[in-house]
Amino acid sequence: MVTSLYLQAVLQMRQAKGQQRYSDAKFSGGVRQLSGKHWITPEIRNKAKALVAQMTLEEKVGQMSQFDWGFHAINPDAGGEINNLMRLLIDRGWVGSLFNLSGAEEANELQRKVIENSRLRIPMITGRDVIHGYRSVFPIPLAMSSSWNPGLIEQTAAAASREAASDGIHWVFAPMIDITRDPRWGRIAESMGEDPYLGGVMADAWVRGAQLDRWSDDRRSVAGCPKHYAGYGFAEAGRDYNTVDVSDRVLREVILPPFRRAVEAGALGIMASFNELNGIPACANKYLLTTILREEWGFEGIVVSDYNALAELLVHGIAKDPKEAAELAIKAGTDMDMHSGFYFRYLPELVAEGRVDERLVDQAVERILAVKFKLGLFDNPYVDLSLKSRVILSEEHVGLARQAARESIVLLKNENGILPLSKNIRKLALIGPMMKNRRDPLGCWAPDGKEDDVVSLYDGILAKLSADQVLYAEGCGILDRSREKFDEALKAVEQADAAVIAVGESIELSGEGNSRAELDLPGEQRALVEAAVRTGKPVIVVLMSGRPLAVGWLDEQAAAILHAWHLGIQSGRAIADVLFGDNGPSGRLTVTFPRSVGQIPIYYYRKNTGRPPGGNYTSRYVDMPTKPLYPFGYGLSYTTFAYRNLKLDRTGMRLSDALTATVEVTNTGSVAGEEVVQLYVRDVAASVTQPLKRLKGFAKIRLEPGETKAVSFRITADDLAIIGASGEWAAEPGAFRLMIGPNSEEGLEADFILEE
Repeated sequence: MVTSLYLQAVLQMRQAKGQQRYSDAKFSGGVRQLSGKHWITPEIRNKAKALVAQMTLEEKVGQMSQFDWGFHAINPDAGGEINNLMRLLIDRGWVGSLFNLSGAEEANELQRKVIENSRLRIPMITGRDVIHGYRSVFPIPLAMSSSWNPGLIEQTAAAASREAASDGIHWVFAPMIDITRDPRWGRIAESMGEDPYLGGVMADAWVRGAQLDRWSDDRRSVAGCPKHYAGYGFAEAGRDYNTVDVSDRVLREVILPPFRRAVEAGALGIMASFNELNGIPACANKYLLTTILREEWGFEGIVVSDYNALAELLVHGIAKDPKEAAELAIKAGTDMDMHSGFYFRYLPELVAEGRVDERLVDQAVERILAVKFKLGLFDNPYVDLSLKSRVILSEEHVGLARQAARESIVLLKNENGILPLSKNIRKLALIGPMMKNRRDPLGCWAPDGKEDDVVSLYDGILAKLSADQVLYAEGCGILDRSREKFDEALKAVEQADAAVIAVGESIELSGEGNSRAELDLPGEQRALVEAAVRTGKPVIVVLMSGRPLAVGWLDEQAAAILHAWHLGIQSGRAIADVLFGDNGPSGRLTVTFPRSVGQIPIYYYRKNTGRPPGGNYTSRYVDMPTKPLYPFGYGLSYTTFAYRNLKLDRTGMRLSDALTATVEVTNTGSVAGEEVVQLYVRDVAASVTQPLKRLKGFAKIRLEPGETKAVSFRITADDLAIIGASGEWAAEPGAFRLMIGPNSEEGLEADFILEE
């Protein structure tokens, strides 16, 4: 039994006088391609099965246990001796995975312990949250999705995995692909936004990048772990960890598509979410983990719980004790227990008592070992310590961070073409709490990012202008309730030709556990902006946040608004590039901006209702419009674009056919620019009510002044499929409408018929 062996290990640990340290080993081996839905080859499967056949039950359970190296829960009484205890457990081969190690040196040391001391020499797989970069921190995912550039997403994910791998990481807990419609939710910052189609495209790109599918030229392999499966982004009231209750139709049509795309891209792991879904927490939800993920989609990788989520089964109230929690989780399909230690402590007892069939344990361990074989960990368990200096913060990665930040910026307003600014401006006032800020642009969930690596907006602008062209004053802090610095800031504005005011959220106001009930600027930032506007000088606002904010007043008052999110280490250079026109703004929103918190949840993917907004006794608000402040897909450029001549190659198509829609897009302005051409479709009359439109295609194009390009989209019956009244996923014959335009509210329309 594990319990008695565990106590023996504690006693041995207390008798130990020291830990042996080992010399470094070299990392060698060839390129490993990690692609394809069915990546478990017969060779890998046979190796995993053969190894499982040699394992004791305790060794199997060890493989199913992942522990936080910085904080261990398996023995709360061990105190400061806990790391030494864990080393002894590693010696025995009872720990399959660790996370939150301090770097490659420690990873190699611990890996040597298990390789050289354990009976079967099974390497550990080391995980870490690598959400939007490692040391080279890229924009938050919500910002990067605003680039509408899957190729760029793939490159940044690959760069993050290269850096993580060079520091001893084999398994990145990313991408976060929860669809959400509620900007109050703090983790919207980590999401791809509100749309299942766009989220799926980005998930596909991120997984392929993170797993170094096309980028493993320096012999590193990494597993991805899309999360949080599933429904986490639909938490009631936008409050993190809250309950989720949705129909199966919403689950399958809105929430699950990005996860399915991730599986089809070859994801080697999936993280089950904290939340309950329709009454059953995800880690104990057999419908999610087995019926859909394994049986319907054919997922072959590791399902790992979220942090301590098995312990939370007791809090949810579906398990009476830790032992029952372990039983529920393994029977539902959770392969690996992150941090709670419940598998480690209770699975052997459950098997001995006949409550858990050991074949379930064997299946889970086979999947875990298969991933380790796929990554080549048995052949090359150590990382070459020379890689880190060549990879982390490399010139390539820093340049990529600047490009990603530039393409993520969304121009929300540009009154009278005040932007771009001239580099010959006489005096420019630079004010606001985000202007010299080098901490908050890192964004939430950037644990390996360093403030010293961040270029502030102030420094980015100073690289474009001379010091005597700039007047600086902070004005106020992010959360301060004091206005004592206002006078200095307003004096700078009055002396300048224009002002750039950098305002927004600190990183503590978004991310995990950080939901907000109000979505205005915190502290005295609104008062600072309004005071600057009253000077009569043009005010350009740079808005940095981890979520959409409800700032209708800002749209009314500011001359220009750049939404810069939290853009990572090259934040200041990227924003300055856009402010001064070295690069035009090309980002487009992937989430709807509300006018007020009272409109939430708000999203473009809405249905019409029997009484659409209009006069009295319709679906409306009496105190504000129903339309959002800024719609999904919205974003301005420094030029203008015209859409003309939408044509279909046929007005009727059969289920086996494809239809091509083509539109001409012309740059009607005086400078080059990039446009995101968006295709939406609507099922006009279906067996169940349908959204007014669904995104089904997009293309990011660059046009010189006066240039016209024809953009074509191919539409198949798969693009038109819904879950109908029969419960089947299929396209229903009938009338359809498509729209092609610059955002979800504008565009040209055409009708066609889907025939039997």
